[in-house]
Order: sequence, then structure tokens, then C-alpha cells
Amino acid sequence: MLKTISTDKVRLGMFIQELKGPWIDHPFWKKAFKLQDVSELRKLKSSVVKEVVIDTSKGLDVESESAEISQNSDSNIVVLDQQTQDSVKPNAPVQKRISIEEEHERAKLIISESREAVVSMFTDARMGKAVSAEFAMPLVEEISSSVSRNEGALISLVRLKSQDDYTYMHSVAVCALMVSLARELNLSEREIKQAGLAGLLHDIGKAAIPLDILNKPGSLNDNEFNLIKMHPEHGHAMLLEGNITDPVALDVVLNHHEKIDGTGYPNKLNGDQISLYAKMGAVCDVYDAITSNRPYKAGWEPGVSLQRMAQWTNHFDTNVFKAFVKSVGIYPIGSTVILKSGRLGVVVDQNSKSLLTPMVKVFFSTKSRTRIPTELIDLSKREVNDKITGHEDPVVWGVTDVNKLWKE
Repeated sequence: MLKTISTDKVRLGMFIQELKGPWIDHPFWKKAFKLQDVSELRKLKSSVVKEVVIDTSKGLDVESESAEISQNSDSNIVVLDQQTQDSVKPNAPVQKRISIEEEHERAKLIISESREAVVSMFTDARMGKAVSAEFAMPLVEEISSSVSRNEGALISLVRLKSQDDYTYMHSVAVCALMVSLARELNLSEREIKQAGLAGLLHDIGKAAIPLDILNKPGSLNDNEFNLIKMHPEHGHAMLLEGNITDPVALDVVLNHHEKIDGTGYPNKLNGDQISLYAKMGAVCDVYDAITSNRPYKAGWEPGVSLQRMAQWTNHFDTNVFKAFVKSVGIYPIGSTVILKSGRLGVVVDQNSKSLLTPMVKVFFSTKSRTRIPTELIDLSKREVNDKITGHEDPVVWGVTDVNKLWKE
């Protein structure tokens, strides 16, 4: 049975079905969960949420006599009897990082679900229907949870989007990149949510651009490019029409193509005129764009992309770009690197303790110029005597199946 109660009546053991109020203001990413952690209960009671919906079929009811309760006058937190407290973990551990292999299957499902939702959003927008944020909230939560478990799994997989899916899956990729970057910048939970939502919606204005221009295989002429450059303003108007008033989403949608030197669009903002979130959006948008296959060009290798972006003076904010590199890794998953031994390897996972010692799958000898049996090497291990000396373009060595190598 569902029941709406005030937050001050919530206690451990209840199943929270829904948190009332704006999603952005919720203290949790998850929508429905059993409250079993004292710290989460304290977080909920100190938040702006005034009411919650509980499901008494999955947890305790307000009227339940199964536990003796008393009020702690200092914290106003409900205290259960000793037997019940013993069954509750007082300090549940923060979600631990898991291997990329463990996260891949869940990431694939999230990508599939996200594609359907984003395609539907763009289709509705093309038909003149108001954009709704309701669909976006659970997607941002799922994407953020995946990034928390392994920051590279979903980001690396969504980079392999097909050319036909680019417009839609680019939104999912930028959402994930924004969440990861926001965490690297130590933003609050609310700000991370806002960044993720902004990333998911940042290109919604492209729904107003004719598909034959968006998917044109060749170079755009001046008129076509001018139409493309109108998508930030179209997107901003769409959000307002849909009553989406989150200031971060509105800002990023309008300003993610602005550049530090003032040569961007639509308003030629420069330096401090551009918000932190718009600067974040600019980096995330460009990185996914240049690493993805497009109708008119093949994507660049991730590591090479970071090197080239670093050389674009006055395009990105320096501090934001440095944080972005840390968030995806100096050697992002899918990057081809050359080792001191002369072997080529592809980065398959990051090492959370050091950006310089990722997990690498070696597959080619530059000395003999031949393929070698693949071998997985953890460069963080003391017994490993090899190390990365730099990025490498696999095409130079005739290798064209790097993506298959790191996905397996």
C-alpha cells in the first residue's frame, strides 16, 4: 500500500517509493529504495524534501509496532530497538568501483534504454510537442550510477555509436561525460544532477534542424552551417516551452558552443562571461563529437583526440580541460598506446590510483611489425617492467580492429 507521509515520520526500515518535490532537489539519485542506512535517514531529514511516499508492502508502516521507537532530542532521528539496529548497517560503504567487465552488461542495457527514450524525445520535439524533463530524470540517475561503478564502461561503449544514431547517442554520451567531470570537479550531488540533465538535453535544438542537413555525408555549405548554428537558441526555446526552468540546463543548451576567446556562438561570449557548466559542456560535447564516427568522417582515437584538444588554444577553459582529462584518463579506454618494450596495446580499463598505469591489452610488436598473441597487462603491478611511452595511431601500423580488441 502506498502512503504519503511527512519526512519527520520517516524511519529506518521503510521503503521509499517516491520523494516529493523537484527531482533536482532530492538528496538521492535513486528513485525508490529501502531506507537502511542511518546516514541516509539523516540526509533525508535535513533536506528540503517535506513529504515522501512509502510502500508498506515492501517496508515498515508508520503505524508499525514491530520496533520500539524513541526520539533522539539532539538529532531528531528515529532510533530503533537494539535488535533492529543490529540488522542495519550504520555506515553502508560508498558504492565501490567495479571492473569494466562487470559494468559492461549493465552499461549496454542503460545505453539501449536511453536510446529509445532520447529518440522519442527528439521525435516529439520535431512534431512540435513540448519537451518534458520527466523522461530524463531516471536516465540521468541510471547513467550516473554506471559512472559511479566504473567511470569508463558506459562512456567508452557509447562512443561506438553508429552514424545513424549519432544525434541521439551523443546526448547520452555527453550526459555521462558531464557527470564524470562534475564528480572530478567535486561538485555537490545537486550540481552533478544538474550537469547530467544539461548534458542529456544540450543538443535538443537539433530537433529543429532538417535531417538531411544533420546527416549530410559531405561538408556543409554556409547556409546549412548557419542553420546548424541556430540549434542552441532553438533548444533554449524548447526547454522554456516545456517549462524546464533549471538554470544549468538552460545555460548549457544555449552556451555549449561558446569559446574562451569569444569566437563561439550564438553570443560570442568570452572568458568569465561563460559559466562553469557551459565550459564543461563545451569540452564534453567536442570530445564525444571528435571521437565518434560521423556521416562525413571517422572518429579520432581517444588519446589522440585529447592531445589535439590540448593544442586548441583559447577554445576551452584550461582548468576545466585538465579536470576533464583526469575524469576520462590520460589514456582513455580504447586508446592505443606504445610501450617501452615496443609493443602496441589498447587501454581496456583505468587504474583508480594512477592515471599513468591503466590496464592494457598488448597485441602488436612494432619491432617485428607483426601481430602477437594478446596479453592483458596491469601496469600498476610492481612486477611489471613495462610502461607507456606515448599515444600511437594504430592505422599507421595497419591495425583497424582496435575497438574489437578492447571490447572483448
